[in-house]
Amino acid sequence: MSAPRDLDYWSFVELAQERLNSKFGEHHRSATEVLLTLNRASDIVTYDLESTVHRPRGRSWSAYRLMFVIWLAGPIEPNVAARLTGMSRAAVSNLAKPLVEAGVLEKTPVSHDARSVQLSLTEAGEKEIVESFGAQNERELAWVNVLSDAEQQILVMLLNKLITNRSQFDVRGRN
Repeated sequence: MSAPRDLDYWSFVELAQERLNSKFGEHHRSATEVLLTLNRASDIVTYDLESTVHRPRGRSWSAYRLMFVIWLAGPIEPNVAARLTGMSRAAVSNLAKPLVEAGVLEKTPVSHDARSVQLSLTEAGEKEIVESFGAQNERELAWVNVLSDAEQQILVMLLNKLITNRSQFDVRGRN
């Protein structure tokens, strides 16, 4: 067995499976491995995109996601932005403040609810998101080029299956 300092991710997964087997006997080994790997892949890709594309531009991954959704969906209320980004309403509100101050996002009152606003990109915000998306999309391509077109479609299909079939149990989450 490796010392903890000698573990890499894959040897950690092996170690985790061995220890879980010894503590719990027959557990759902493949379920643990699938979700450990899914979370790890998501973390690696997200960190890479944030550190190579967004942080150098002075933005976080979350700020990019919010601007991206507003760019594609058009002016939207914060609750809709929260649902589409997978963030909480409070996170959207906290992210919007510095983006408004930076001049890339604007808030305008909505007529049907005096307590709410509509979020939209300014001209500067539109320019920024177009440039950011271009850089991110090139990086996305670099990531998925290790997969054939068929493998990419299969991966999307499998991930969609995980997401859409979650109603079989009480899933907790923002969406």
